Amino acid sequence: MAEINKETRVENTTAGLTLEELRTRLTAQNYIVDDELLVTLYVSLQLGRPLLIEGEAGVGKTEVAKAMAAALGRELVRLQCYEGLDESKALYEWNYQKQLLAIQVNMNQKNTEELTAELFGEDYLLERPLLKSIRSEEPVVLLIDEIDKSDEEFEAFLLELLSELQVTIPELGTVNAVTRPFVVLTSNHVRPLSAALRRRCAYLYIDYPTVEKEVEIITGRLPMIENQLARQVAEAVRHIRQNERLTRKPSIAEAIDWAAALMALGVKKIDRKGLADTMGFLLKNNQDMDAVLQDDELFTNIH
Repeated sequence: MAEINKETRVENTTAGLTLEELRTRLTAQNYIVDDELLVTLYVSLQLGRPLLIEGEAGVGKTEVAKAMAAALGRELVRLQCYEGLDESKALYEWNYQKQLLAIQVNMNQKNTEELTAELFGEDYLLERPLLKSIRSEEPVVLLIDEIDKSDEEFEAFLLELLSELQVTIPELGTVNAVTRPFVVLTSNHVRPLSAALRRRCAYLYIDYPTVEKEVEIITGRLPMIENQLARQVAEAVRHIRQNERLTRKPSIAEAIDWAAALMALGVKKIDRKGLADTMGFLLKNNQDMDAVLQDDELFTNIH
């Protein structure tokens, strides 16, 4: 138990980082950042506040955490949320196989109280993402992805970590943070989040990018692409996302994949055949493909 409750060292390790230095670091990762996003990231980082990012699926919420981890030179610790997620998957669990082996070896050598104390100690603890993030000797970026897919009970459980930088393990007591992680939570609006969670976070809403920004993103990820093709892809994707018949709008990552597929075929200007040959990289079900192919206005919006 002495090991797990290490002295807390949650001082701001980015105190000397300026706003423009953060922009430069993010740009070096080929991450296109606008002023609103940059300022929100910078202030959240300096204040040690968790950042809640909401928006449609595919707008790049998860990429924010990945880019920040790379820009800060930190490990990215990711917790993917889902219905039924509990503490044993998010925080910790005990190494039951090792405990059973220890019982078999020591049951005749130690009394029950002594053996029980050892079994629920540091040597038998398996860290999951939340515990790992606050016990790390070096600060990390903790991504709690799609928090809205978890149960309300799990969301309530998170409040202690977000507010106090500590968690409680019944067998060991309160575990305080060794370093302060930069926490990013993402939500796709699957269910409303509580006011208590929102109060503890800075907030950012991310929408699909403008044509100009998506062109920048595409050319940043595909440096060999011609600007004209990058713009055609961005214009086409913007129009496709406005199609009300779609079951799911294409993401930024899928737009990049589509642009790469068009490049691989040597396409210079997107036409109906080029779209039909490559649309499996952009759209992921037949209903959406049919809706786009039947959209005669699409090609009049590509320049």
